[in-house]
Amino acid sequence: MSRIGKQPVNLPKGVAVTVGKDNVVTVKGPKGELKQAIDRDITVEVKEGVVELTRPTDQIRHRALHGLSRALLANVVKGVTTGYKKELELVGVGYKASNAGNLLDLSLGFSHNILVEIPKEMKVSTSTEKGQNPKIVLEAIDKQLLGQVAAKIRGLRKPEPYKGKGVKYSDEVVRRKAGKAAGK
Repeated sequence: MSRIGKQPVNLPKGVAVTVGKDNVVTVKGPKGELKQAIDRDITVEVKEGVVELTRPTDQIRHRALHGLSRALLANVVKGVTTGYKKELELVGVGYKASNAGNLLDLSLGFSHNILVEIPKEMKVSTSTEKGQNPKIVLEAIDKQLLGQVAAKIRGLRKPEPYKGKGVKYSDEVVRRKAGKAAGK
């Protein structure tokens, strides 16, 4: 058995799970509603306070899908109860971030500002404190969407290894390289 797949997904109070046709699982919670499509071979059972997933055979494909489906379902349940949050940091002289609603305005050292439209399902906030790097905080109930948007923003100016300048996750550690002067 899959170690992850055989664990049941515990449902906190206030979370309702329904399994529709085509194995689409709908999860409603205090923060909103999310849908997750599960492969048709995996069986989803909703019992008192838990959701259990079972697989038909021990084929490699079914074993892989078993753990994946359970993890995706657990992420959806956590998203509708507590939500997800990602922090990005802008490292570099003159790098700035500001937002007007869901429109993010970034100044990343190019000749022009970059405007990024954040999906309406997400919340964005920016902060600039004296002596610290500007921060962008993204919040959402959908973990996949949050990661995708954060990666897109980070991809606009990835952190470089010599000075560490660029857009990085706040918990990311940038490995630094020695420059030309280190060889002498």
